[in-house]
Amino acid sequence: MVRLNRAGTRGAFQQDSTRATRRFRRRLIGVLSASLLVVSACADQGSFEAAPQRDDGVVDVVTSTALIADLAKNVAGDRARVTSLMPPGADPHAYEPSLRTVRNVANADIAFMNYLLLEQQSLFQAITESSRPGTPVVRIAEEASEHGANIIPLVEDVSLDTVWLGMRIIGTQPGELLGSADAANSIELKATAVRGPGDVAAYLTGTFGQPVVYFNSADGVNERDRIVLPAAAHTHMSWAFSKPGVYELDLSARFAHVDNAPEIAHGTVRFAVGIDPHTVAGVDAHTTIIDQGHQDIAVDVDNHELLIHGDEIGAHEHGAHEHGHEGHDHETHEHGAHEHGAHEHGAHEHHTHSATNERHRLEDSIISIPGSALQQIPATPAFRFLGRPGSETYMLAQAVLGKHVHGEWDPHLWHDVGNAIAYVKVIRDHLIAIDPDGAPDYTRNAQAYIARLNQLDSYVREQISQIPADKRYLVTTHDGYGYLAKAYGLKVAGFISPNPAVEPSARDLIALTRTLENLQVPAVFLEPQLEGRATNLSEMAKRAHVDICRIYGDSFTEDVRTYVELMEANARSLKECLAKE
Repeated sequence: MVRLNRAGTRGAFQQDSTRATRRFRRRLIGVLSASLLVVSACADQGSFEAAPQRDDGVVDVVTSTALIADLAKNVAGDRARVTSLMPPGADPHAYEPSLRTVRNVANADIAFMNYLLLEQQSLFQAITESSRPGTPVVRIAEEASEHGANIIPLVEDVSLDTVWLGMRIIGTQPGELLGSADAANSIELKATAVRGPGDVAAYLTGTFGQPVVYFNSADGVNERDRIVLPAAAHTHMSWAFSKPGVYELDLSARFAHVDNAPEIAHGTVRFAVGIDPHTVAGVDAHTTIIDQGHQDIAVDVDNHELLIHGDEIGAHEHGAHEHGHEGHDHETHEHGAHEHGAHEHGAHEHHTHSATNERHRLEDSIISIPGSALQQIPATPAFRFLGRPGSETYMLAQAVLGKHVHGEWDPHLWHDVGNAIAYVKVIRDHLIAIDPDGAPDYTRNAQAYIARLNQLDSYVREQISQIPADKRYLVTTHDGYGYLAKAYGLKVAGFISPNPAVEPSARDLIALTRTLENLQVPAVFLEPQLEGRATNLSEMAKRAHVDICRIYGDSFTEDVRTYVELMEANARSLKECLAKE
């Protein structure tokens, strides 16, 4: 379990200027001095829950979003008054606080916000600055990890959200097999053949950006296509594939620097590049689809075997997409430790690779490279071996030179019902802390609601299980559905932009167009507020003759007014749009 730093995932809020803070405080003083006017404005709503009062004996709860308010109401019941600072249809990424927002926060006994940078900075500031001294302000997504919420990082460069594939030597020192500890200290791994629609290259980019090429089929497979590694070492690598399709790379391992050295092992590594791996001949329910984590093509010296060795692959990454109910313990992958150039790790060096060290047989595995990995070949002369500058190649980047891969945390936790259950537990505990006499009510309400959420989780799984494995691809406007995909066996095939506030580049649009074409995605998904408008995704879908369907993200509508209704609607939409012929 990991508890996130309550100071936040980034220091953005600490960087606000003193001048801006003073302006906000002057505004706050003016608002509080005019509270009677604000009270009369609140009365227009005619709603008990919309008017927190300081001295009426009722526990007042305010939440940043209507979705969190719905969760809180199910825990509070009749014991407390819950007010959402945002109206039901507001976008948390864009909502600006009003005078009423400040007044409601000032009268609250406790405030819940999602945080992880979901809310606008101005709303975050309004909540933290306007609350009375001693009033708890709960960053609910952070604390949810203590109750088993699975919090996943965003990726700043979507082309890097792929498997990281290197080379490794495992097992006994090679010299011992030859009868002399000094006979050999290295293993040579050589490419003997490449089959596929295009060319394959494997290389390592050094600290100053100069590539060292190990394999390159563009000039034919020959004696130069090899890599030599010391015993018990591994190296990171980048891989490039010139066209989409299925590739097979034959490899042979021998002792290096030994005349007539016997072959240790040989095998064939398969890649599905820019296409659905489920459509590849021979891929079935027993095939492991490798598309995540740090993995290595490994030579097992003891067992004379080539295999894939590395991080654990989830149950839903197998050929049939068989997906069990995952636990919600927080997981971390310390990829930042790998951000370097040419560097081989010895046997006794501390390293942050997965402790699971899973092994996957080559004949039972296929490595998947998504359409989002499509990149333009740089104009730098050193990369001419990949092809003509400006042309396209599918890239598995090494782990990772010159890129900060894991940025902020994805704040949209509620798309995994297990995470919503963790939210409910956080709300329950904090309500009990400020109102101990209500503990029996809060506990009973939370238990009943969690039972309903467990039913919801089963319903979502049942609906998505009816989607064929080769159709479980999710394409949306922005990267807000990673939890939905991870929890329920979907694959995020692409999105227009990683953030709704960031305009996509021409490269983003080209890569997503190729994804729609290569995967034959039957539908893309738009939030209700974007339906009927000309957007990049809707225009792209029309050109590709792909259906446009609805998905709910951050807010409610007239038709969907609760969290349960939101998740049920999304599950039905996914099944109806992706499962049809």
